[in-house]
Amino acid sequence: KLEHLFESRSKEAPTSKKATDGKKVVVVLDPKRSNAINIGLTVLPPIHIIKTAVLNFDEFAVSKEGIEKILTMVPTEEEKQKIQEAQLANPDVPLGSAEQFLLSLSSISDLTARLQLWAFKLDYESLEQEIAEPLFDLKLGMEQLARNQTFKCILATLLAMGNFLNGSQSRGFELSYLEKVSEVKDTVHRQSLLYHLCQMVVEKFPETTDLYSEIASITRSAKVDFEELANSLVQLERRCRASWHNLKVIAKHETKPVLKTKLTEFLKDSTQRIIVLKVVHRRVLNRFHSFLLYLGYPVSAARDVKVTSICKLLREFALEYRTCRERVLQQQKKRAAHRERSKTRGRLITETEKFSGIAEAVLPPAVVSSSPKEQMEAGHETMKIVLTSPTDIPARRSRASQGTGHGTPTQSSPAQEDVPSSPDDASDEIMDQLVKSVTHNANPRPCPNKERRRSRVNRKSLRRTLKSGLSDDLVQALGLGQAPGMEI
Repeated sequence: KLEHLFESRSKEAPTSKKATDGKKVVVVLDPKRSNAINIGLTVLPPIHIIKTAVLNFDEFAVSKEGIEKILTMVPTEEEKQKIQEAQLANPDVPLGSAEQFLLSLSSISDLTARLQLWAFKLDYESLEQEIAEPLFDLKLGMEQLARNQTFKCILATLLAMGNFLNGSQSRGFELSYLEKVSEVKDTVHRQSLLYHLCQMVVEKFPETTDLYSEIASITRSAKVDFEELANSLVQLERRCRASWHNLKVIAKHETKPVLKTKLTEFLKDSTQRIIVLKVVHRRVLNRFHSFLLYLGYPVSAARDVKVTSICKLLREFALEYRTCRERVLQQQKKRAAHRERSKTRGRLITETEKFSGIAEAVLPPAVVSSSPKEQMEAGHETMKIVLTSPTDIPARRSRASQGTGHGTPTQSSPAQEDVPSSPDDASDEIMDQLVKSVTHNANPRPCPNKERRRSRVNRKSLRRTLKSGLSDDLVQALGLGQAPGMEI
């Protein structure tokens, strides 16, 4: 009696009839479950397409996301039984959309096995890639780091600095000390030990690089959790075994031998590749432990070191080293530029090495300046040569501009034409030299680029005057009388 009174009974959802668009439908499922199925139906193809695609494993009709969505909608035996009872109780009333969808799915033989095998077939490539790529990066990163000359120079320089500062002769140090290099600072300039390390490496080994750009594989490996990767490999093997079991279940009711053969070949290939992947995983981890021994770790500690922690340590140190190295190189460039500026401070640009050759090629030969006395003596010698030269030497005809009487002498204009030598030409040459010697100035004013045009109203020609003769008025004005034996 007590057992009957206190028996826990599950609440049975009563069959209800609801009006949808003016029509009554049978609703059996829980409202939340029904609502979730109706939402999922909005992204899925019609039920008849889904049924055909599941039976034929047609990945073009239903995507991977659609298969995962259908796996959450698979009806339970209890739901299937309730829907069938409600349909028998109300044969004239149609089922709701969620109930009708679940009833159609339940008509597919071995639905869960088919969906799980199909989902594994579509997911296998991506799952294998997620495991294989990090293993390849780790293997490649260890090879890059083992033959990297910059990394070797950094470790050797850091070991020498540590031995000098500690007064010891250690043969090595733990790799975890790389985290503390940026924290230790000197007591004078408050620069970190990493800064001085970069300075020494750059000075002693100028061919080294920034290290960070050469260990890209280690940088990618630092983002991977290798413990989770091992779990993913175990899950992949477990799903492969479950897929073999699902294939056996499907094969009992499968009538298409082509599909059965295709699925069998896929599982055989997947099994073989998973076995190879497990071997690769084990060998890469063994190589990593050997690499730790190469870096100086003891055998007892190498097994407990995690791959991700070492990769993160190397990545962070390489990133800090690159940043500090760029700062050191920038300071060196500034100092070199300052030294170059100091060399040329207070000097003309033509005195520098860069422009000295150009200045010598462009500038004309320097004219040696002479004193006024020397210039007068040179002019006197020139006049003597002109006066003592014979009158029949050809001379260039030139016209000198001068005013009437003692007019202001000007620069001689270029010759217009060449004529045969005559006493008049010799007289012109003598007059030009006399004018130049009288009006010679030691420091002449610079001539303008353009000569001002002179007035030609009072222009007189000595040659024409001597040829035609002077007028009587002009002779009397000049005080020149008629002398015996003299003709003008």
